[in-house]
Amino acid sequence: MKVHGLLLLDKPVGLSSNVALQKVRRLLGADKAGHGGTLDPMASGVLPLMFGEACKLAGAALTHDKAYEAEVCFGITTATDDVEGEVISRSDERPTREALLAALPRFLGVIQQVPPVYSALKVGGKAMYRHAREGAPVAAQPREVRVDVIELLDFDGERARLRIECGSGTYIRSIARDLGAALGCGAHLSGLRRTRVGQYRVQDAVTLDALLAEGPTAAQSHLHGLLALVAGWPQAELTDEQARRFAQGQAVPWQTPTNPNADLSSPLPIGPAIDAPEGQVPSIDLAQIAGLVDGPLADTAYGLMVEETPAAATAPSADARSAKSTRVCRSSTRRSRRRRRIGRCR
Repeated sequence: MKVHGLLLLDKPVGLSSNVALQKVRRLLGADKAGHGGTLDPMASGVLPLMFGEACKLAGAALTHDKAYEAEVCFGITTATDDVEGEVISRSDERPTREALLAALPRFLGVIQQVPPVYSALKVGGKAMYRHAREGAPVAAQPREVRVDVIELLDFDGERARLRIECGSGTYIRSIARDLGAALGCGAHLSGLRRTRVGQYRVQDAVTLDALLAEGPTAAQSHLHGLLALVAGWPQAELTDEQARRFAQGQAVPWQTPTNPNADLSSPLPIGPAIDAPEGQVPSIDLAQIAGLVDGPLADTAYGLMVEETPAAATAPSADARSAKSTRVCRSSTRRSRRRRRIGRCR
């Protein structure tokens, strides 16, 4: 049986994200699987897992904002900036609560951050952690990241527990390292739990032990449909005739989104490559998606990438100014292999 959908896993400490993924894939009997956002073995928390056709939308999860609860240990720095690395230095100095609270605001907002030496970022075509393991570590250039919330939850003089909400690409290990440096005592990340990826919360995730105990049949009850991956995107409901035309690559006019809160004037998130030649912007096969979510074509609603029609040279009428004319576009297909992408229409 083909397996398609999204599963929210509460990854345990001690397993890499890929090992956890493969355990669930084998349990469900899925042919294709992927995850949205790597968690290090020392970290736990919500890990979105995609199976089958959902893998084509996995990139949407990678760009989501994330939330964490982090434990920072002061007085010790490590090679990896976390508890698993070799100890580099020790200090008897410890920050006061007042000093810690005063230092936290400098990590808020859009900041420049240097990734850890042991990271998956590539330098010279090779991951930085590979350079480091070969005895030739390289320093990455500072990158711009965004931190929306950094809040002190607890502090015992040795360790601080922080709540952090941040944009994609932010390294919590780097925040721990830089916080220790700012306080003059050094620090490393001693614990990490991811509580949210976009709209996916750890409270809605299932543990690996629970899945394995339930068995394959019961485990499938935790799968969410493909529409969960595009929740929050502007949506449109198409009639059977519109759906037929759309699936054949024809433009379908759309003026009234079913989501009244949709802001068609702002940029929409660009989805991942869904089997499409680079640079082309095709549609989703609506009939295929409707079948996967067990819904009729006329009732199937899903995220669409849209653009407003450029204003005419002459002054538009009042009705024309109020209506937002959008279109859905599709690229050509290859004979040997059809590749699709959700993207902003150009």
